[in-house]
Amino acid sequence: MKLMKRIAAGVAALLLISSCSILKNMASASSVGSNTGSAISAIYNVLKAAGGIDLSNLTNIINIGKILTGAGALSNATQSFTDEFSTALINGSNNLVNSGNVAKVLAGLRALNNIDTSAFSEAATKAYANGTQQIPQNDANVNATVKALTSLLGAL
Repeated sequence: MKLMKRIAAGVAALLLISSCSILKNMASASSVGSNTGSAISAIYNVLKAAGGIDLSNLTNIINIGKILTGAGALSNATQSFTDEFSTALINGSNNLVNSGNVAKVLAGLRALNNIDTSAFSEAATKAYANGTQQIPQNDANVNATVKALTSLLGAL
């Protein structure tokens, strides 16, 4: 009888731990999706107003970083994570991303994972550390990142 109680307590503990882990992942999906959605909306508005993405603007760089973070979160995501992320993405973008274009946006985010965005991140870090506050736009990987972002925003 004692053995059965211990096994039952162990199973209950495992279920509690795994359910907390699931809730934490869902919260992360919601948070990252919302941040990504708001960053997509902000960069979309910049692109629409200016016709390009100004890489000397710190706010743009921060928003691009948020988008890249969202893209990275989708790299090995489960379907439940992706579903929660998508809902938060739509809400975070104030419905700029919607049920009609969310699949294209997710595909665009996943495409960013196929690009070496580390060059973009390194260039941003160096530019701000040196006080130049400008990312060299002639770097091939920086251009590839911006081109992929522009393509993603074209889905909206």
